Amino acid sequence: MREGQWVYLERDCEALMVPSAVPFSIPGGTEVQIVQALGGHITVNVRGNLARIDKGEADALGVSLEDIPDIKKRPEGPLSVVDEAAIWAQLKTVYDPEIPVNIAALGLVYSVEVLPKYNEDKKLIGNYVHIQMTLTAPGCGMGPVIIADVESKVRDIDSVTDVTVELVFDPPWDRSMMSEEAKLELGMF
Repeated sequence: MREGQWVYLERDCEALMVPSAVPFSIPGGTEVQIVQALGGHITVNVRGNLARIDKGEADALGVSLEDIPDIKKRPEGPLSVVDEAAIWAQLKTVYDPEIPVNIAALGLVYSVEVLPKYNEDKKLIGNYVHIQMTLTAPGCGMGPVIIADVESKVRDIDSVTDVTVELVFDPPWDRSMMSEEAKLELGMF
């Protein structure tokens, strides 16, 4: 699978319109163009419109989950306090379906807080993660989808038991919050 590739759907496929996040079904046999495959999801061009296809529907495109970058499997093992760097690493696998830049590089994540949870015997029973983030535009239809992606990706980290994402708009996002890497990727230099 590569960006720009045209494929015919092998079966009906559930998707979300971008940027409205309205669910719809793309009929099997429809020709779609792969726009990006990042963060475990695929954005396609279908009849001139963008649509996001979830990793669970990848087989409709004739690809397997191994063909989609950034899918992380939850490791087995004893619980440990989660390093904040592990959270940021996961946030770098969440992409805006319209922009091939992750939400951390876009400057959409304002803060990450990890709070270990212990039982009465001082044994670690999990980690609570609280994230404050924003969107490029307050009315972004894909906002709830991006937030769900953040929650899912962070919950995949070993020892994370609870995740909350608080959507804030103060300070309002602007392009100056983007990393140098994101500005280069988007040709803003």
